[in-house]
Amino acid sequence: MLISHKITLDLNNVQAPYMARAAGTARFAYNWALAEWKRQYEAWKLDATLPKPSQMSLRRQLNATKREQFPWMLEVTKNALQMAIIQLGNAFKNFFAGRTKYPKFRKKCAHDRFSLTNDQFSVEDSRIRIPNLGWVRMREVLRFAGKVMSATISRVADKWLVSITVETPDASHLPKVENQGAVGVDLGVSALATLSTGESILGPKPHTALLGRLQRLSR
Repeated sequence: MLISHKITLDLNNVQAPYMARAAGTARFAYNWALAEWKRQYEAWKLDATLPKPSQMSLRRQLNATKREQFPWMLEVTKNALQMAIIQLGNAFKNFFAGRTKYPKFRKKCAHDRFSLTNDQFSVEDSRIRIPNLGWVRMREVLRFAGKVMSATISRVADKWLVSITVETPDASHLPKVENQGAVGVDLGVSALATLSTGESILGPKPHTALLGRLQRLSR
């Protein structure tokens, strides 16, 4: 069973810009590969002797040209670029199988993320080691035990998070819950809920409370 744990990262002034560069580089690699895939596929349809595009061939092509054409890519881990193209290959695989729509270009701020394979990072207590960056603090420790498979670092608003995927043998990581019986719930107006046991749960009265506070402040 594969299960993921998303953890907020605690970054300093050096680590946060690196994450942004890595995510931007991964997005550029994905969009570059998508454009090349379209161009090469159209050329193959006109001339069947030309090779069809694949994620493997595009990865080789980018590796051969990035030092001259895109030297700024060398500032971040190469795994971010390679994983972006692998994800594009998986997207095309799902498209040709009829499971998804044709892949679209990634937009800045909407797709700020990059992925790492398990041989490119390590987790120790409440920190994770990122290539070309070093150890980064996590807000909590990894919750699940098992073989670490991959990690995806993404940005949500102004926060950076890491989603670590772990392969666990079974569902033993889930806590066991004792049978506590059943109870009926009736939602109402005067009371938020009334249970079949006779217990009544009053709902919050934010409007009434704020109205009283407004009256006091007005006076």
